[in-house]
Amino acid sequence: MRQSREEINKLAKIIWNYHHLNHKLEKADLILVLGSHDIRVAEYAADLFLKGWAPRICFSGGIAHQDDLLATSWQSSEADVFAGAALKMGVPKDKMILEKRSKNTGENYIFSHELLKKKGYDPKTIIVVQKPFMARRAYAAFKKLWPSPNARVILASPNISFEKYPNRSIKKEDFINIMVGDLQRIRVYGRLGYQIKQRIPRKVWQAYKNLVSLGYNKHLIK
Repeated sequence: MRQSREEINKLAKIIWNYHHLNHKLEKADLILVLGSHDIRVAEYAADLFLKGWAPRICFSGGIAHQDDLLATSWQSSEADVFAGAALKMGVPKDKMILEKRSKNTGENYIFSHELLKKKGYDPKTIIVVQKPFMARRAYAAFKKLWPSPNARVILASPNISFEKYPNRSIKKEDFINIMVGDLQRIRVYGRLGYQIKQRIPRKVWQAYKNLVSLGYNKHLIK
């Protein structure tokens, strides 16, 4: 029997809420912005910088996701596009660091750390900015892969509700598919050692299985 839109939204919001960590912002040494197809992430990070939460901002992301739901029409790296948005908002160019090679979250952290080290910069507290429904996975990957074990991480995301997240660039069907796929990655990547393990409550995993059975399987690991 076909699920109603209301029932699908209810299942999707269970997963949406699980992905949120609700970390409290604190002053930091660096804002590290993980590239994505959502320019609102860059704008939110720029706003954090302009409000004085950290003295430097690093945009990380190459040209990736060309053939999947995260694809964009951008001809430049995610870091370049995000930095351009921040520049328009008034972030000084000399306060930005751009890492333009990474193609996934693990590389975001590894390559950003390498670049910062070359520049003689060793941040102790880092605000990592990512999409709202990728906060938990971004946190889990940081705790496993950031080479400086004593660095503190605070996850931050644009304050956008589930209902208002879709826009002209990001369709609702697509973002639910991406969100479901990210939940699968939390389980699989934790087992593979790509990130620290995260407990997934039974209710959340059941919502995942229900959505997959309804066809929300377009961003799953094959």
